Amino acid sequence: MAGNKREHWNSSLGFILATVGSAVGLGNIWRFPTVVVRSGGGAFVLLFLIIVIFIGVPLIMAELTLGRKSQKNIVSTFSTLAPGSKWWLVGFLAILTVFLILSFYSVIAGWALIYFLGSLFGAFAPLDTAGLTQVYGQIAGHPFLPVLGQGMFLTATVFIVISGVTRGIERWSKVLMPGILIIMIVLLGRTLLLEGAIEGVLWFLRPNLELMNLSTALDAVGQVFFSFSLGMGALLTYGSYLSPGENIPRNALLIGLSDVAIAILAGLIVVPALFVFNVEPEVGAGIVFVTLPAIFNTLPGSIIWSSLFFLMLSFAALTSSVSLLEVSVAYLVDEKKWNRTAAAGGLGILTFLVGIPSALSQGVLANRLFLGRNILDFIDFITSSIFLPLGGLLTVIFLAWIWGTNKALTEIYRGSPQFRWGRPWVFTLRFIIPLAILYIFITGFF
Repeated sequence: MAGNKREHWNSSLGFILATVGSAVGLGNIWRFPTVVVRSGGGAFVLLFLIIVIFIGVPLIMAELTLGRKSQKNIVSTFSTLAPGSKWWLVGFLAILTVFLILSFYSVIAGWALIYFLGSLFGAFAPLDTAGLTQVYGQIAGHPFLPVLGQGMFLTATVFIVISGVTRGIERWSKVLMPGILIIMIVLLGRTLLLEGAIEGVLWFLRPNLELMNLSTALDAVGQVFFSFSLGMGALLTYGSYLSPGENIPRNALLIGLSDVAIAILAGLIVVPALFVFNVEPEVGAGIVFVTLPAIFNTLPGSIIWSSLFFLMLSFAALTSSVSLLEVSVAYLVDEKKWNRTAAAGGLGILTFLVGIPSALSQGVLANRLFLGRNILDFIDFITSSIFLPLGGLLTVIFLAWIWGTNKALTEIYRGSPQFRWGRPWVFTLRFIIPLAILYIFITGFF
């Protein structure tokens, strides 16, 4: 059978590191800390953890179960488990989604790479907030620098994916993820040495119940979907490389808790620093390319801290981009019988070409607006607010109501016969998660 020839992860650790790397990206590092500040500090952190366990982990289980059962790519998973139906179109929606996301994600990651190289040479060390704001505008609006950064970043992504699941994705995840963790711990240690930082840590962890409301809860749900990049097929694709004996519930829980731990670590780095320097947090590129470098420049050894931060940011972006590219590569390798080099290389070049307008969206194409947004922001909007929630909703409906939860539980029990939470998991998939995704989809679109 074709499934017997399929490449599998060498170890559970490699799989978990790769999957956590898929979830940990640029958005986690700047979005989670600032959402925490806006939504009640420690109360939001606690609520986020609860939602990860009761919504995020069940969704991770769902995608991993579909992938392992089919042992195929995102398109063939639906056509295999529901033959003769049109559900395979959900797979193509996922491929379109990850392709578009990677086309603009690689642009932002390219900025991080440029900032890392600039930090190494001390290019930003003498600058204050005003100077860094000007430099950010010059880099983002430059006629070719963003394209160069995007090309360098995509080259690294393609190189890893070409090497395969075990020799490429798994091997590099075992290098990059510990690298991210070590750098974050070093940065955390430096942050905690700042005068007044402990007060920021306590604020970050102390619940502010006055800021807790329904909107806060929905923010937490949205952050879970955003954090795990659910609905784009990356987890399903990684799940297709699992062997039958793997314990899906245990792995899903480890992935969820690992992602939470890294998000909290990012919060403990960013929030106390903002607190010490009395800086209002903002969500987006400003906090990464202006605010935090300005804070680093007030510290002794600013070149070191700035370089480490942007190296970490580049690593985090790379582990996510690898999973995005793998979704489409797996389809071409499985169904079109392309070799991995041609699939990854060809898609890398196509992604680069399609991403050029996004790279120039704050420069020569700044006046090209769609729904009041520049090209990069517009593609970000349609993918994160429309395609991702829609893909997640259709995937959950497929498992819960089309393929069937009984079949899904049978697949889960293959590697975890002692799993005792089958009935709550089924109820969550059938009712709670579809309603949550539907709400996010509606609010995100309108």
